[in-house]
Amino acid sequence: MKKLLMATSAVAMMAGAVHAEDVKIGVILGFTGPLESITPAMGAGAELAMQEVTESGALLDGATVTSVRGDSTCIDAGAATAAAERLITSDEVDAIMGADCSGVTGAILQNVARPNGVVMISPSATSPGLSTAEDDGLFFRTAPSDARQGVIITEILQDRGVSEVALTYTNNDYGKGLADAFQAAFEAAGGSVTISAAHEDGKADYSAEVGALASAGGEVLVVAGYVDQGGSGIIRSALDTGAFDTFYLPDGMVGSVLNDNFGEELNGSFGAYPGTDNAGAGKFVEMAEGAGFDGTSAFAPESYDAAALIMLAMQKAGSTDPAEFKDHVFDVANAPGIEIMPGELARGLELIAAGEDIDYVGASAVELIGPGESAGNYQEIEFSDGVYSTIKFR
Repeated sequence: MKKLLMATSAVAMMAGAVHAEDVKIGVILGFTGPLESITPAMGAGAELAMQEVTESGALLDGATVTSVRGDSTCIDAGAATAAAERLITSDEVDAIMGADCSGVTGAILQNVARPNGVVMISPSATSPGLSTAEDDGLFFRTAPSDARQGVIITEILQDRGVSEVALTYTNNDYGKGLADAFQAAFEAAGGSVTISAAHEDGKADYSAEVGALASAGGEVLVVAGYVDQGGSGIIRSALDTGAFDTFYLPDGMVGSVLNDNFGEELNGSFGAYPGTDNAGAGKFVEMAEGAGFDGTSAFAPESYDAAALIMLAMQKAGSTDPAEFKDHVFDVANAPGIEIMPGELARGLELIAAGEDIDYVGASAVELIGPGESAGNYQEIEFSDGVYSTIKFR
């Protein structure tokens, strides 16, 4: 009997030693490309959660967590796939926090994550097409689908008495998905879209595109583009020519660079991006400030939450094996259970280890629905005195 106990103890010690090894999480975002001004805060948000867990020593018998970054470029599926392949085969990450833009996220999911059985949790890929993508139970997102955003845009426009808009979108999965979702919702509510026209990113001159939009007319120009690329180019051309002076800015267009590049020229324009006013959001902003980045930046809270869900699900499964912990993401994300906020990851890990259920609320009021995506909360913004600020939550 004594020998059996010693053997059992030895096995337990070996298991603990395995757990105590480094857990690696890939952070794949467009650190270059059309969202490069907002991805630094997204990466920092995810890594803040990893640091918090490492310092707690509460994950899988004292495991440390290391971030390994990869550049998705946001728009180059080949480069994104290669970056993800490196993270998995060379760096041997246990999961991926990302990607960011919908097209590259779908490419990584189908070409890399599924073949290798790796869990992905995206903080910002919003295309409705991802809701029905084959994913083998490996793909989740802390951002809501653009099917939800289309309804939000419609409600905001209606509340402002806008019944006729022109619409331009970046010519990719994100832009087309959002444009279609919005147009369907807006027209179903009695609104009119005078024109829905794609634009390409990376052009020096958008006068032709703006000319067509101006000819169609509309009270507001809805720009479903990227803040560091064609979306801002469209706005600049529209302002310079006087074609439009009021713009609706969806999530991919919201970033502090707008304040720098346009200032008071955008006064009166408005938009929305995912966000909540719950207690967790405020706590995250405080934590981010202490860590030296802007916690109000688009998708930074969702990035913290994506990384947190990965680690909490690992704890629930007692394993870093994606085949095991993928089935526990919903368990830790939703009720019932003890609510866990930012800064409380150690508590969440300890409760799980003690056999308790948790409900991870996090920085973005996480609530996952059927396809493994956020139910969706948004913050409405408006430009005044040359800067945008949040005026309402939806």
